[in-house]
Amino acid sequence: MSIRVIVADDQEIVRTGLTMILDAQPDIEVIGEAADGRRAVELARRLRPDVCLFDIRMPGLDGIEATRSLAGPAVDDPLAVVVITTFDLDEYVYAALRAGARGFLLKNAGAGLLSQAVHAAANGDALIAPSITARLLGTFARTGPAAPPVQPIEALTDREEQILATVARGRTNSEIADELHISVSTVKSHLTSLMAKLGARNRVEIAMWAYETNRVKN
Repeated sequence: MSIRVIVADDQEIVRTGLTMILDAQPDIEVIGEAADGRRAVELARRLRPDVCLFDIRMPGLDGIEATRSLAGPAVDDPLAVVVITTFDLDEYVYAALRAGARGFLLKNAGAGLLSQAVHAAANGDALIAPSITARLLGTFARTGPAAPPVQPIEALTDREEQILATVARGRTNSEIADELHISVSTVKSHLTSLMAKLGARNRVEIAMWAYETNRVKN
């Protein structure tokens, strides 16, 4: 089965380029395009794609608000959103992840990283451009969380703390399994437990909690 994607960007040449890159992948199909955020949200709600690829700066409704409409805390059945932008600004990263995005890329990331981000989002993983991941801690340190971090309903085990740290560094399930010498299914089991204990809906929210509670060090 192909990964079904919609692409939203206010520049036609960018939409066309992104669509060509993704359609060239054997298991990815672009099923819709939008030139503004409102149209993107309408398309996403109607077509229910596996992944939404949204630019941040769009007329009418920007990519962050579009993401929040489809994947934010108030959404019962969130879609997977990857935000892509020209602007390498920490406040955009923070706002996009807070809005529910599963990935954040720069437009100069290249075809390979774009494909990886779409695959990761479709699989429930998260991919954030490496140059951005390295600065996330600094952003959290300067701005602080939007609200006090939630307290886990039950203390985390030592293994869950290890999983938490790897997720916060942007590792995929396979990479975590290799690093900790456990199976992918065991990683998934620990992630499920972490989400339950933290009230998180996905691994990005797990990573955010790790940063907010100072569990990740430079």
